[in-house]
Amino acid sequence: MKPISTITVASDLPEELAPLRELALNLRWTWRRQAVDLFRMIDERAFQRSGEDPIAMLPLVPAHRLAELARDESFLARMRHEAGELHTYMGATRWFQRTVGDQGPATPSVAYFSMEFGITPTLPIYSGGLGILAGDHLKAASDLGVPLVAIGLLYQWGYFSQSLDRDGWQQENYKLNDPSKLAVERVLGTDGQPLQVSVTLPGSREVAIALWKAQVGRVPLLLLDTNLEANDEDARAITDRLYGGDHEHRIVQEIVLGIGGVRAVDAFCEASGFPTPQVFHMNEGHAGFSGLERIGRLMREGASFDEALGETRAGTVFTTHTPVPAGIDRFDAAQLRRYLDADAAGISRLVEGLPVEAALSLGTEAGGQVFNMAHMGFRLAQRANGVSQLHGAVSREMFQDLYPGFDVPEVPITSVTNGVHRRTWTSRAMDDLYKKALGDVDISSMGDWSALGTLTDHDLLDVRATLRRDLVEMARRRVRESWLVRGADPAELGWTDSILDPEVLTIGFARRVSTYKRLTLMLQDPERLRRILLNPDRPVQFVIAGKAHPADRPGKEFMQQMVRFADEAGVRHRIAFLPDYDISMASVLVAGSDVWLNNPVRPEEASGTSGMKAVLNGGLTFSISDGWWDEMATDDAGWTIPTADREDRAERNRIEAEALYDILEHRIAPLFYDRDAQGVPVGWLQKIRASLVEIAPRITSSRMVRDYVTELYAPAARAAAAFGEDPQLRRRFSDWKATVADAWPQVRIHDVRLDGARGDVVPAGAEVTLSALVELGPLSAQDVQVEAIVGTPDSDGELQDVELLPMRQEADGRWATRAVLGATGPAGYTIRVVPQHPALADRAELGLVATA
Repeated sequence: MKPISTITVASDLPEELAPLRELALNLRWTWRRQAVDLFRMIDERAFQRSGEDPIAMLPLVPAHRLAELARDESFLARMRHEAGELHTYMGATRWFQRTVGDQGPATPSVAYFSMEFGITPTLPIYSGGLGILAGDHLKAASDLGVPLVAIGLLYQWGYFSQSLDRDGWQQENYKLNDPSKLAVERVLGTDGQPLQVSVTLPGSREVAIALWKAQVGRVPLLLLDTNLEANDEDARAITDRLYGGDHEHRIVQEIVLGIGGVRAVDAFCEASGFPTPQVFHMNEGHAGFSGLERIGRLMREGASFDEALGETRAGTVFTTHTPVPAGIDRFDAAQLRRYLDADAAGISRLVEGLPVEAALSLGTEAGGQVFNMAHMGFRLAQRANGVSQLHGAVSREMFQDLYPGFDVPEVPITSVTNGVHRRTWTSRAMDDLYKKALGDVDISSMGDWSALGTLTDHDLLDVRATLRRDLVEMARRRVRESWLVRGADPAELGWTDSILDPEVLTIGFARRVSTYKRLTLMLQDPERLRRILLNPDRPVQFVIAGKAHPADRPGKEFMQQMVRFADEAGVRHRIAFLPDYDISMASVLVAGSDVWLNNPVRPEEASGTSGMKAVLNGGLTFSISDGWWDEMATDDAGWTIPTADREDRAERNRIEAEALYDILEHRIAPLFYDRDAQGVPVGWLQKIRASLVEIAPRITSSRMVRDYVTELYAPAARAAAAFGEDPQLRRRFSDWKATVADAWPQVRIHDVRLDGARGDVVPAGAEVTLSALVELGPLSAQDVQVEAIVGTPDSDGELQDVELLPMRQEADGRWATRAVLGATGPAGYTIRVVPQHPALADRAELGLVATA
């Protein structure tokens, strides 16, 4: 019979064990193995039933077991040690305090906005790479001591869990997130009451937003929640699902994240004493509305729109993660206009004080019908970056039109290459080798890992064998579970107990399934792949995982092709597709794979981080020269699939697939199976050591966050502090920009001279003088930078490999500079004028340039 209702029976935590709740609520346990071991000691069975989630586990532990632990001095001592270690970690001086120190108002304090955060499977508010990257960013910021508060959404249903039907078609299933069973707490105000903020949607609909906090080491992660009784049904559904719904739903989610997020940060900092951020980091364009809220706030204090925009830009960092236009949020401008909700004077009811049409101008594309969130991100941020060197170059070309008059290399978009959190993604067995070689120290700020080159053959072989075996065991279990969900009878699944082989070369491939990542490139020639898999002397096996977006039918079709191939009786023991890819599966897959395969369409992979995780575990890289591998590729530590420069996508796929097969069959597999008299694959282990020494230190999220601090956060903090210290700066800067824009048509360059040449020939190594007359109209010499540009003309006459030479005004009024031309061959030069002001971060920022 069925019950009329259900209840939860939970054990109360004895007072002696109270520190366990503190340890469970700080997600640092997700990257501290000693804390995980402590929770596992409490009740192994309950720990497994809870999904290895301490918060969910504690109520499952029988009362008699808790009472027993409360009297166990050995356990209590271990628990107190962990609690004390956490307190020390939370308050200790770390890299940021030692390196950046106290710079007064210019000390960076950061608000980091992201649509998703992948910290642990027990907090399911992430979908894929963007979220995992954001989670690793927080963990590294915590380890480095960076004062950072993060802002995201607490989704009621999160992202979907994945299963397959009998035909291999993806099925999506959603599970309700109950905040009482998550490692989150309501944020309380100084009065002890739960904090709330709100936003006003069209029709005077007030949407209340609850603030929850997940503590990620030293970093508070604020999660915004509209599922409140005070809200109507539609408002409660705003934070229902990650990347769910239509454009309207996405817009209101981004309004809550951006506008509600800024208000939430203010309320949290006031209530908690956390340093008020002056640097706002938008992790993708989803958080663009945060800039509009900050502009509106300054305008309510009396600033004009342009003054408020200038001050807001100074403290804003924008990171773009997509190298293709299709990956950008683009909305109908009329939709945005409706949500900004202008009154009779054109002022927004959503953001008080904000002029609607001026705000829309930040994101509207040519024609005014489409609002581009990436364009708004760049126009709101004085500092912007891509997530690898190649992605930075692609982004500069992609967004060149936002900076008219400047060549692609001068577009002010830099790059900070992504990284992964070492302690999260390094397996226990491999972490022991790190400690053996480097000592049990915090290596988050270390750049020299050369001691890993001393790891012995035995050490490496033993760990790699252990990790491969763990992967095979996990894959067998997951494949069996998947087939049961697909409707198979247990009696017909005996074959799943022997799929894969812990002694066989194992290739990992796992990531979001989208067309450009080319999951099925390896299936271009199924018969050749079959021969490689079944080679009697040098067999190869693949373990594959990934999810397609619910609306991505082509991605689902790719996945179905792969599943059907993996279902074939002749190869199913050598290739496995594992459904429901998440952090817990990834940690085993990246650790156990000997080689990590990455074969996107170059240059459409912005960075990619899954292969980085394999590197940390002694895996080797096999990749197209794209994303992070493009800048770090070396034959010493991996293999690069040559890129076929073909417009025809099918032809390109065919050529690159042939290269993939050739390298795998003739270079990778032979090296793996080539053993000396003692059975040691000497060449293979040399590559592993080279990868650990040369690549691993460069792909950590600690290196990434250090780069953000030094290259973006600290300069942004100084720029923001300048406005705070000089209340008149925003007005002067705004007036200056208006004056320069009005005067720019009068800026002219003429009478350019090159002295020191013999006709049109300059002797190599000779010094020449470039000079010109420059008319500035009403502008002064302090308003501009005059530059000579010297380079090599290409076939189209465009200067390449240019050198910028500042020019100074001489006594005769001419602007001049001197140069030594050392290289032989054709050379070209020109003169230009660009605006110059202390509040500008880059010469291209205003998009104004005058050339000779």
